Amino acid sequence: MDNIKNPRRKPRRVEPIVFHTLNYTFLILLCAVMLYPMLNTLALSFNDGMDAVRGGIHLWPRIFTLQNYNIVLNMHTIYNAFFMSIYRTLVTVVTCIMCTSMLAYALSRPEYVLRKFITVVFVLTMYFDPGLIPRYLLIQNLGMLNTFTVYWVPVLVSAFDLIVIRTYMRSVSESLVESARIDGAGDFRIYWRVVMPLCKPVLATIALFVAVGAWNAWFDTFLYNSGAQSLSVLQYELQKLLSSAMMAGQAGQQATQAAQAASGASVTTPQALRAAITIVAAVPILLVYPFLQRYFVHGIQLGGVKE
Repeated sequence: MDNIKNPRRKPRRVEPIVFHTLNYTFLILLCAVMLYPMLNTLALSFNDGMDAVRGGIHLWPRIFTLQNYNIVLNMHTIYNAFFMSIYRTLVTVVTCIMCTSMLAYALSRPEYVLRKFITVVFVLTMYFDPGLIPRYLLIQNLGMLNTFTVYWVPVLVSAFDLIVIRTYMRSVSESLVESARIDGAGDFRIYWRVVMPLCKPVLATIALFVAVGAWNAWFDTFLYNSGAQSLSVLQYELQKLLSSAMMAGQAGQQATQAAQAASGASVTTPQALRAAITIVAAVPILLVYPFLQRYFVHGIQLGGVKE
């Protein structure tokens, strides 16, 4: 009896096995494609500069050295630019989150009669851009050239972030707001004590978006603060290094290496320096991202669904 097969036993389906196999294979290949540029840059940053010119470096340095990082970390403009980037990112995140969330709270309240009109005005800014020259003239007329305010004042409110936070605030139970209002709380107290604590997921998500954008920005420094070296940010210094590496010819590169060798400095190449400073600029974001990753799905899902 034990050797007799059960005729009612359902055959094992092959479709789920094939689907999961293909799905995992595709995801593994996608991860490899996405990780390879970063690992290749990391390998170049730890490889000898002269040897890197030969090419053929993929995932592991051929001649391991710390010369590139020593030169990058000994550049006199790097530390000031690094701390300026941190300061700019913190100020931009705090001011943008505060201003955008306060405006989003006002537009989420049904008793505010102009909420639809103001929302349409902000949405229109996502479709129409005045252009580079009018924006520069505006910054110039406001007296913000070569000042730190040009980093955070123009990005106080983002239309996309405003829509996401406003939609999330609409999901907050109205009974909580009414209970606080009955207890005598005003609009700002309700916003600060009731609504803001409930909006931590979407605020953390938007804060990371704003932080990445502020950390990676360099073009505004080039346009508005190129005459103030003390306000230079790390990404702008990286861009200057990339530009110099692209414009440097073979003769100029050999002259630079000869000058470095004559002065006793470490010999390297623009390609190796570019890889090293890219890693230095990317490390802070890589350290912050894991702590806020868990808010992504929850914050965007509730903030992007329209009721």
